[in-house]
Amino acid sequence: MIEFVNAKLNIGLNIVSKRSDGYHNLETVFYPIGKGSHGPDSHGALCDLLEIVPAQDGIDELITLGNKVDCPTEKNLVWKALKAFRNAYEGESPAVKIILDKHLPDGAGMGGGSADASFTLKALNKLHGNPFSDEDLARIALTLGADCPFFVYNRPCFATGIGEVMEPIDLDLSNYWIAIVKPAVSISTKEAFSMITPQSPEKSVNEIVVLPIEQWRDVLVNDFERSMFALHPEIESIKEQLYADGAIYASMTGSGSAFFGIFDSEEKAVKACDNSQCAFRCVVRG
Repeated sequence: MIEFVNAKLNIGLNIVSKRSDGYHNLETVFYPIGKGSHGPDSHGALCDLLEIVPAQDGIDELITLGNKVDCPTEKNLVWKALKAFRNAYEGESPAVKIILDKHLPDGAGMGGGSADASFTLKALNKLHGNPFSDEDLARIALTLGADCPFFVYNRPCFATGIGEVMEPIDLDLSNYWIAIVKPAVSISTKEAFSMITPQSPEKSVNEIVVLPIEQWRDVLVNDFERSMFALHPEIESIKEQLYADGAIYASMTGSGSAFFGIFDSEEKAVKACDNSQCAFRCVVRG
């Protein structure tokens, strides 16, 4: 079984409050990007490839290809997803070989590792005859990461809590082209949250995204940008360049360091990608 694993963008991101458990309440819109992609286009790849097959020797195995995965197997979210599925499944679960071909960038705020984990759960569920509902899989996914449940549903959602409370929203960017660029800088989630002062926004993200995209620029914000620009001033110019190249809206996604710009033509999006000179750059249909 082969799965094409898409990423996500955060469209608006407000850190609302700090919780007693040390996590933060937030509000954001999760938007799947590269969904249905079957490999790289001329400007980069926006999917990971995940293949799960029976293990010939009866021993579980994880093989990683593509981008270097800098962690031991037991800490890889795909491996953790396999173990979490097995813990939840009550029947017999034969050993599998999992091949993960990584193209989504790490430290980007695009949820690549979380997506790999959730797609692993969904693929294993199919291989076992779909014993779990999406809601069941989302509960398992939450044990792996706050944004993992999103990739179980994989549709535009307004998310609150730590990102696990989701409601579908009617947001369709398919008439636009999206340029995604990531500089060499990688930002850890822990580092990003350590510099945030939580506060409730004047207007909620889900109120703003129903407005025409042309009105998003001055009101739809990512709270991580201010602190990340102070810590890594060289990345602020990336957002400025996206606007200079004609983006209708541009923002950092998640805690960074990838940025995206929404354009009204493929030509403008491609030009913006090339002008960014970032090592990772990609243009996809919204």
